Amino acid sequence: MARTAEIQRKTRETDIKLELDLDGTGIFHTETGIGFFDHMLNSFSRHGFFDLQVSVAGDLYVDAHHTVEDTGIVLGQAIKSALGDKKGIKRYGSSLLPMDDVLALCAIDLSGRPYLVYDVALTVDRVGYMDTELVKEFFYAVSYAAGMNLHIKLLNGANNHHIIEAIFKAFARALDEASGYDARIQDVLSTKGTVD
Repeated sequence: MARTAEIQRKTRETDIKLELDLDGTGIFHTETGIGFFDHMLNSFSRHGFFDLQVSVAGDLYVDAHHTVEDTGIVLGQAIKSALGDKKGIKRYGSSLLPMDDVLALCAIDLSGRPYLVYDVALTVDRVGYMDTELVKEFFYAVSYAAGMNLHIKLLNGANNHHIIEAIFKAFARALDEASGYDARIQDVLSTKGTVD
């Protein structure tokens, strides 16, 4: 059964169309109007082996906040929808990812209960045309819309571009693991019998 989702969300601030295939090969096409954000979404797609198509028309004349946050909401909704009943998935995933000077940790529980722990210190206000404070806003939106417990921690690193990219890649790899199947899990991995 295909684990795909197509979400459209239109507000006065953004108009977003997103397609996601959890069992893809890393094919991506993103148009958010923010070059660095596109680069991060492409890294997420490629390193998680998710097929991802994103088109966003946002109020960038204001700033990038609504575009980044709302894309996080829609991506989270797509992840939740594509996962379906979560039967047979590993539920937990983690990645310790090095990138040049950076070592980043990401751990995920697809529990249905949203929570974000974000322990990352960035030292510049912007990378490219994206405000660095929006990285946390993006992952907060993803975690709450998807219903995932998400921990992100920077263990080492100084280059802000590398830090953010390592975080997106670690998130991708952790989500790939958590959403993957384990033949030993016949129902859902929970003593309660549900992960909602």
